[in-house]
Amino acid sequence: MNSNIENLQSTTTLANGVKMPWLGLGVYKVEDGQEVVDSVKYAIKAGYKSIDTAKIYENEEGVGQAIKESGVSREELFVTSKVWNADQGYDTTLQAFETSLNKLGLEYLSLYLIHWPVEGKYKDTWKALEKLYKDGKIRAIGVSNFQVHHLEDLIAEAEVKPMVNQIEFHPLLTQTEVREYCKKQGIQVEAWSPLAQGELLDNEVLTQIAEKHGKSTAQVILRWDLQNEVVTIPKSTKEHRIIQNADVFDFELNAEEVEKINALNQNHRVGPDPDNFDF
Repeated sequence: MNSNIENLQSTTTLANGVKMPWLGLGVYKVEDGQEVVDSVKYAIKAGYKSIDTAKIYENEEGVGQAIKESGVSREELFVTSKVWNADQGYDTTLQAFETSLNKLGLEYLSLYLIHWPVEGKYKDTWKALEKLYKDGKIRAIGVSNFQVHHLEDLIAEAEVKPMVNQIEFHPLLTQTEVREYCKKQGIQVEAWSPLAQGELLDNEVLTQIAEKHGKSTAQVILRWDLQNEVVTIPKSTKEHRIIQNADVFDFELNAEEVEKINALNQNHRVGPDPDNFDF
């Protein structure tokens, strides 16, 4: 277990030395306007330092407004966005980045990701990310939903290796192959949909472990993420849930419990298959 995961401000150090919080707030499907503003402000108030959005979530403006209103300095926060599939390609990615940055009202992004490995495009998109990175507009660059073969293909020609790969990861989809490859390459794995969109919350194995620790099943899953050294970004719009999701630093799963959770894997996706998507 990585002993540096002690609280909500604890970070992993990316390959280039940039520090990224282990736990953050995701805002997928959170509506722009008051809902996302409140959600982000609750999180920052609760001590979260990391916020993960994307162009396709259509709520970057609200995220930016919440950051402004939170009164916390930009340097303290870790803000991620992603380039959408329709914008992939070199010039279009540069434009999409500027648009996202303007909507967020920020001068730089902490992390910018290629949202999906769009065939025939992601290498040009990556070149644009490398340029933005070299220009100091992004502190770290990475990918999302990349399988091992996508990563190999990208790294073969890349000047800068992706620092992060954000993938669907939860007890029903443990992605061992991708995680082992990323570990070898020094790429930090990050989980989206860590709670499998609610499919796991009544799971018997998880319920038993949760009861033993006096925690919720959601907290057990998030703790399992961290003990697997996977950065995690649970989404919620409710203040009590945002606080509860972060309350995972005062207990530890033992090796046997971690194994039991690992064994729930069914290679079951709640989201699209990175090798077979058409959007």
